[in-house]
Amino acid sequence: PCHTKTNIMFLKTHKTASSTILNIMFRFAERYNLTVALPANELFHLGYPETFKASFVEGFQSIGQNYNIMCNHLRFNPLEVRKVMPANTFYFSILRNPIHLLESSYVYYKDYVPAFRISKDVNEFLASPVKYYLPADYKQNIYGRNIMWFDFGYDNNAQDNKNYIQGVLREIEQNFHLILIAEYFDESMILLKHALCWDLDDVVYFKLNFRSQDTVQNLTPESKERIKRWCSLDWELYLHFNKSFWRRIEETIGLEELEEEVNQLRTRQKELMETCLPGQEAVEKDHINNKALLPFQSGAANILGYNLKEDLDNRTLRTCQRMVMPELQYMSHLYAVQHPHKKRKKLPF
Repeated sequence: PCHTKTNIMFLKTHKTASSTILNIMFRFAERYNLTVALPANELFHLGYPETFKASFVEGFQSIGQNYNIMCNHLRFNPLEVRKVMPANTFYFSILRNPIHLLESSYVYYKDYVPAFRISKDVNEFLASPVKYYLPADYKQNIYGRNIMWFDFGYDNNAQDNKNYIQGVLREIEQNFHLILIAEYFDESMILLKHALCWDLDDVVYFKLNFRSQDTVQNLTPESKERIKRWCSLDWELYLHFNKSFWRRIEETIGLEELEEEVNQLRTRQKELMETCLPGQEAVEKDHINNKALLPFQSGAANILGYNLKEDLDNRTLRTCQRMVMPELQYMSHLYAVQHPHKKRKKLPF
């Protein structure tokens, strides 16, 4: 028998379609009136890039281990996370091909990362990363190398040593029940649905926190190969869990059933887009009518968002609003609901 899982820890990795998953988790929490482990006080993430501590969670002293969902950015620390989440918690995360990930990080964090700021473009940076990536700027430069490795709690500047890598991969397999792959997002959602015993509507989504095509920088073939070497820890991580992802699908769902369910998911997504969105697509930041639905803009990226149809009935409007609500606004909303006596979080834009 399949029992719906409601105690869930999602390790939100950077630039991996994780904001879309965060929205899925927040909607699920609201639908079933679950408690989310939210960042304390003024914070918008759970202490990142510091290694996670239980005290980073709002209300931890009084709520203890009674949170259902944890999904905001944090740097993974299993012992501290287990102080917050119940013993039967389901742990999952998502990875992305480091080639696409590094280009995305470069554009998104261009203004924040010294190694990116002082190079002209991503290809110039990759031609000689050590020229720009200075050890003294280690804390600000984390997005510039092996960022997924760092998010999982490990040293992103560690030596590429086979035994060390194998040990880390084994540890991740022990700590996490499931690792999804961003390049196969719909397939990932079906696998997640099965693993959590959720409904199709629990995993249906609109893509969030993604940028317009005109801000994508074209990587040369040489740059793509250099990323595999420069981010070799992330590359090994990705290759390993890409294999286990497909193995898991074959063992639990099968490719035929997977294809059928992916089609059902896309059909449902299309229905919701027709219901909610004029033109059924995302729009550039300057064309978002309701500024409360404007996503946070970063670096040289142009982060797209959504307009909603006018004259929707109240119930439909609520559903559509939740589907398109950007990460920071949704977190702020949940914080106000869960902690009504606390000062509301001020959005940083």
